[in-house]
Amino acid sequence: MRQPATATTIVTSRPLWPPRRVLISLASLFSAMLLVRAGLLEPIVGGIVDAAVRNIISLILVFSALMSLLVWFIRESGHSTRLKQGIVGGLVGLVALGLATLRIERVSGDLVPEFAWRWSASRDRRLAAPAIGSKPAPVPEVAAAWQATSADFPQFLGPDGRCGVDAPRLDPDWEARPPRLLWRHPIGAGWSGFATFGEHAVTLEQRGDDEIVSSVSLATGEPEWAVPVAARHETVLGGVGPRSTPTIRDGVVYSTGGTGWLHAIDGATGRVLWKLNVLSDLGIDAAAHAAAVAWGRAGSPLVFEDLVVVPAGGPKADGGFVSLAAYDRSSGARRWTAGDEQISYVTPQLMTIADQPVIVSVNEAHVVGYEPATGRPVWRFDWPGHSNSDASCSQSVAVADDRIFISKGYGVGAAVFETGDRSVVPWTFREVWRQPSSLKTKFTNVALHEGHVYGLSDGILECVRVADGSRQWKGGRYGQGQVLRVGVFLLVQAESGEVVLVEASPARHVVRGRLAAIEGQTWNTLCLAGRRLLVRNAEEAACYELSVQDGGP
Repeated sequence: MRQPATATTIVTSRPLWPPRRVLISLASLFSAMLLVRAGLLEPIVGGIVDAAVRNIISLILVFSALMSLLVWFIRESGHSTRLKQGIVGGLVGLVALGLATLRIERVSGDLVPEFAWRWSASRDRRLAAPAIGSKPAPVPEVAAAWQATSADFPQFLGPDGRCGVDAPRLDPDWEARPPRLLWRHPIGAGWSGFATFGEHAVTLEQRGDDEIVSSVSLATGEPEWAVPVAARHETVLGGVGPRSTPTIRDGVVYSTGGTGWLHAIDGATGRVLWKLNVLSDLGIDAAAHAAAVAWGRAGSPLVFEDLVVVPAGGPKADGGFVSLAAYDRSSGARRWTAGDEQISYVTPQLMTIADQPVIVSVNEAHVVGYEPATGRPVWRFDWPGHSNSDASCSQSVAVADDRIFISKGYGVGAAVFETGDRSVVPWTFREVWRQPSSLKTKFTNVALHEGHVYGLSDGILECVRVADGSRQWKGGRYGQGQVLRVGVFLLVQAESGEVVLVEASPARHVVRGRLAAIEGQTWNTLCLAGRRLLVRNAEEAACYELSVQDGGP
């Protein structure tokens, strides 16, 4: 008699280690991250990927790999339920603890965050209000007028606003004759640079809820006067405080703040001659403007003849935009407005293009030339950008009588445009050359010298020939810092606070000296008054005396 078959149950144990398919997935994600970090992603995506985007993509890939591993561990691994619950609970607890105790203090130019305890006050709130001399005495109404000198650095990017000075003749042997520290002081937050006039240095800073225009002695760094206004700009990506540089003309300080305040201040006394809020004056919705111009108003005042010209903005009550606004230097009365496009983060410049004086404004998505007396547009050409994402931050540069160089980050790079048909208004322009992989100047500007432009391209110093856009060399990693040409040299302010002396030569990248000038994230522009170099960031300011060659000032 046949016996009935007995059912056999086959029990397959779950693995304790990831199987091949999971390991292949992890290896693929890791390989993709290596491609991104090595900059080899650009041929795949068909565009230029800057360091910030590489960091974001790398973070996404790492997060994807960790989540893949975690999902396998929870759903498919053979580990005990108690162990799974313990690890998941621990991870959730760590994330909750981090969110409860940490905040992002700021991020670097490449979007690397710096964390701080949630209960700790930001650095600028820990600073006392700036003193006036040794005691908070009233500022006198009458004082000796400020006297100009040939060494003045009275505005953003230097005497002519072109990111360079021809004197003094720097001594490049910093090992034998290093820069000498004259003074170093704490300073309020912000990305403003210094401007100098005579023996005085002026900047903008944030201390708590006050945005402050402050003047210090160039020789000692001791405070001379401070003008506060109740205003504060703060974003996670952009940081805290004002980001423009004052302009000094005939002893009067003109400044534009991060939220729209425009001041005219007598330099000798610190007395406010007039002030107004540009947004209020033009009927611009402040909250909508802050969302559209996400990292704070950064354009410095352009001062010439009897006008102060500043970026305007929008949206207004009617939904429109204004690109520029001009005010009377002596009274602050509005003289004209110009343009119908949102602003960028660039300072208006006075140039002569094809024998025509124009105010050049890099707006949100166009470069436009305006007639100085009236604001009437003379010409324009396309320059893509959005002031809440791929923003324009770099100044345009006249590289010939009829040619303009322009550059930016976010995968756009550099280009030269040339005037075309000038018989019609607005004039037409044509593109001479464009190099998306060159001079990706994210927060910085270029210096022009003998037919070549020098700038930080996504944090790496680069030299490009103006005539055809050909790269001559690329070298040194300085982060999102700043550049200033001094004669035949470049002073490079690294994002770390280090100052590096480099030869302004198309032959190759040659470093002649290094100075640990200040510490901490530094996006601020340099200021050189004679042989005195002023540097600052959002925490401290310092002044160094540089050695010069025989016969130099």
